[in-house]
Amino acid sequence: MRFRYRLTHLAGKFGSPFACLPVSTISPSLDIFSDLYSSHHGWLVNSLWRKLGCRDGAADLAQDTFVRMLATQSADSLREPRAYLSTVANGLLVNHWRRLTLERTFLAALASRPEMTAPSPEERALVVETLCRIDAMLDTLSPRARQAFLLAQLDGLTYAQIAVQLDVSERMVKKYMVQAMLQCMLCMDDAA
Repeated sequence: MRFRYRLTHLAGKFGSPFACLPVSTISPSLDIFSDLYSSHHGWLVNSLWRKLGCRDGAADLAQDTFVRMLATQSADSLREPRAYLSTVANGLLVNHWRRLTLERTFLAALASRPEMTAPSPEERALVVETLCRIDAMLDTLSPRARQAFLLAQLDGLTYAQIAVQLDVSERMVKKYMVQAMLQCMLCMDDAA
């Protein structure tokens, strides 16, 4: 019953993926999910705690893992729930570390600026979120397309200079840039 309260609390907080289903349809899935949660939650928290070194962070990531599982996977179709939970949790952990790295890098750059030009906490949060979205977008590109995009955007190189540096034709650099710009547009559409 404690789990049902937590699940109902989460559903109220984040919106239930089962909101459009009749209660009679939800109950068997929730019972199976409740059993999975009570059987594997402690194990998952301990596993994440060893990797993170922070019990509260591990509990948050474990909760996010179960919320994601509830939203995307039918609990009764899992043959190896721990393997599935580990995979989802590891993905969330990588995203967590990536976000922390981006945030630390941004804050270090911010610390070097005079205090009068430092952005507000809201602006910082927006910048960190934007950096995370850019990082995720760059992750979708091939290594060559990513490198071409970064050379053009950060170093200001021309397509001809990038072609020489990557040892490809200028036409290939244009293709790489089209791929990168397409991903940028998709990323912007997702944000809107």
